[in-house]
Amino acid sequence: MFLETLKAVFDTFGAPIFVPVIIFIISKILKVDTKKSFFSALYAGVGLQGFTMLLNAFTPIITPVVKKMVEGTGIQLPVFDVGWQATALVAFSTEAGMIFLGIGLVVQTVLFLTKWTSVFQPGDLWNNYSYMVWGSMVYLVTKNMVLALGCMILLNMYSLLIAELMAKRWSTYYKYPNCTIIAMHNIEAAIFTVVFDPIMNALGLNKVKLSPQELQKKLGFFGEPVSLGLLLGIFIGIMGNFKNLGTLAAWGQVAVMGIATSSIMAIFPRVAGLFAQAFLPITEAARKSIKKDTKARQWFLGVNDATGYGEPATLISGIILIPIMVFLAIALPGNQVLPVVDLLALPFMVQGIVPLVNGNIFKVLITGAIWFSAGLYMCTYTAPLFTQICSTVGVNLPVGALLITSFNILGKPLMGLVFLAFLSQSPLLIALSVAVYLVLYFLFRKNKEAVYDYLDQNAMKNTVDNGNSNNPVNA
Repeated sequence: MFLETLKAVFDTFGAPIFVPVIIFIISKILKVDTKKSFFSALYAGVGLQGFTMLLNAFTPIITPVVKKMVEGTGIQLPVFDVGWQATALVAFSTEAGMIFLGIGLVVQTVLFLTKWTSVFQPGDLWNNYSYMVWGSMVYLVTKNMVLALGCMILLNMYSLLIAELMAKRWSTYYKYPNCTIIAMHNIEAAIFTVVFDPIMNALGLNKVKLSPQELQKKLGFFGEPVSLGLLLGIFIGIMGNFKNLGTLAAWGQVAVMGIATSSIMAIFPRVAGLFAQAFLPITEAARKSIKKDTKARQWFLGVNDATGYGEPATLISGIILIPIMVFLAIALPGNQVLPVVDLLALPFMVQGIVPLVNGNIFKVLITGAIWFSAGLYMCTYTAPLFTQICSTVGVNLPVGALLITSFNILGKPLMGLVFLAFLSQSPLLIALSVAVYLVLYFLFRKNKEAVYDYLDQNAMKNTVDNGNSNNPVNA
């Protein structure tokens, strides 16, 4: 009853209410005066609601275009991507998921208060469904709730570690002081990026300057974010209507797609500016605390990944990856997944990559194409289990689909390995997944500042002008 009430409260009020309350409480703890605390909370709520309104307006425009693009290939694969929204509803409908909703909140709060992590996660409760899906599949097979909860908690701890690893870069790049995203399904790619980006640098790929700033320099007014949004939207619109370009309706959809994408590029930074204002008093209070106490704690608030969606490099690379991932899904041998609905989530999914390469779109496309392709295989493997979970909570298969999945949520190679360890019920494999986490955790904690400095230096190798706005020296 308590868990159902907790879910009902969160569903009713959501992040635009929860996050402001948390920010107000944190502000008062840091001794920010009541007026500033109130406006910090209000700006946070306004910003989050603004992001929601933008995405809710943009999604109905881009969704039919992407579906037409996929249908235009004429390819029929047995596993259909139903999207993260449907997956979230499934996760919140399972017994294991509902139990974790309460336990996870306690675990996340305790880990922060005991300083095990510097990321305060409860500000983004909604994205807990990412752990809940994996744990529900473990319970479906094993009927062991302890194993299911163990899987979800360990995935949560891996997620917190990755979030803290990329927190400083994310906060610096997206210009939200002391913030980071925490959604496991959108930060996992950071681990691959940390390993792969130095290899790309060694190959000289950082010399390919394809950031929004460089595009603006080279393309003039066509390189402005608003112009790029228009061109990108027109491109996707043409891809989606390629077979119907002789009709007026097709060109109408192309034009609307262009203006809608341009609108996101124009309006999003303004909403982001409002949201960023919420954290200025907290940041100022934290800096004063650090000056008084050299041992003062650096921490990051977990925020919803909608906060980064419309940043130019993020949106551009995410949208360009849409046709790339459709092509790769068709071409990859052994893949059985046709990504459809979660193609729209690609601007969310690249947020684990973008700040680490400092907005180098070329490198985001390469990294994303490789890592998300590996994710297609994890989706292929887990589709039967996910389909079975969906059937137990009354979700019907789309017409023509044999199996279903979520490209965004289940296309996670590293998290999938942890899941497979618990699914096997092998004490050795489970112990190994825990041991790997502990080794990575203590190595990171011991060398945290050195790691942050390394990530900053590596990211700056993508920057020609040291006066770039995303340079940590000037941020």
